[in-house]
Amino acid sequence: MIQKIKKWFAPLKGEHEPDKKLIVALAAILLFGLVMLSSASSVVSYLKNNNSYYYFDHQLLAIIVGAGACYLISRVDYHRWQKFALFFLFCAIFLLVLVFVPGLRNGYGSARSWIVIFGQSIQPSELAKLAFLFYLSAWLEVKKNQLNDYTQGIIPFLMILGVIGFLMYLQPDLGTLLILVSTSIAVFFVGGGNFKHILLVCLLGLVAVFLFYQVSSRPAADDANGKENYKASRFQCLLHPDDPKTRLGECYQIEQSLIAVGSGGIFGRGLGNSRQKFNYLPEVYGDAIFPIISEEIGFVFDVGFLCLLFFIFYRGYLIAKKAPDGFGRNLAIGVVFWMFIQSFFNIGGMINLIPMTGVPLPFVSYGGTAMISMLMAMGLLINISKQTREGLRVRNRQ
Repeated sequence: MIQKIKKWFAPLKGEHEPDKKLIVALAAILLFGLVMLSSASSVVSYLKNNNSYYYFDHQLLAIIVGAGACYLISRVDYHRWQKFALFFLFCAIFLLVLVFVPGLRNGYGSARSWIVIFGQSIQPSELAKLAFLFYLSAWLEVKKNQLNDYTQGIIPFLMILGVIGFLMYLQPDLGTLLILVSTSIAVFFVGGGNFKHILLVCLLGLVAVFLFYQVSSRPAADDANGKENYKASRFQCLLHPDDPKTRLGECYQIEQSLIAVGSGGIFGRGLGNSRQKFNYLPEVYGDAIFPIISEEIGFVFDVGFLCLLFFIFYRGYLIAKKAPDGFGRNLAIGVVFWMFIQSFFNIGGMINLIPMTGVPLPFVSYGGTAMISMLMAMGLLINISKQTREGLRVRNRQ
């Protein structure tokens, strides 16, 4: 049996061994995520579904499906995907358009970012991120000698990104939009984009954020009932989370999140002993799972979890650095930066370093589509690791 398993994972012709440290770290963080999800979601799961393991069971199924996809992608030479770049772009657009189709679209809160197919809820934007990354990486490899030209580089890049970004904005899925934009700019830079062009785009982006804040902060209503603009409230909660006027309203989630993080102390209350998960903190199995982790296992183990995340980012960075070509480098750095920026947005929002964006914590938060897309991306990273230049030199010496 062991020999059969080894054969499944044996390198194909022209490849060397994959990054085993990355694979072990991935398995460890998935196991950790399942344990913490089971603990964080047990109360809400029982109240909503009369089953303490409802969210755990669904997450485990998503991991099994995602692991299968991860394995299959890790076995396919990533160069084969390059010729499908334009197809992947159309896939990304098609997936994002689906959320506007009556009968398919589904929403949660103010967002309409999900579709329901055969009774299963799917978030197309999570899959669109990966599809767009394929296209952008291939496009940059083709255009690598023309990126200093405005008309061949930054302008078409912004036009393509604008189409995808606009569809995400309409949902609205601003958290995923920020991740997409940040990741795309990072990949554009690594792919050979002109630094001055990138700096100009970043400055324009900061101006846009400032104007967005000014407009959102106006005392206008979102709807006829006079509901306060939730975008403005997120900025206000960042600056004044303990304001008596908002701490039980718009800033309730961040207030409860900070209580959870603070009450965990150095070593936490103990696994399963969170108090905030008893309907005090919303979304304990989704976006707000990190505060429950902090409350139950404390600061010391929080640091260990963050080190594990950074180790995965580091291994991904090494894979990108040693990738045999620009296409592989662009893909690898895109995957790594996507996971890094999403982790920062989630954790930073929960501890009030930045406004909350409503994005899941990679490998931990509940969400089938997010988990599957992440594991597909990791499969891509593993395949690139089997073709790195260092491994090629070792094989040539032999």
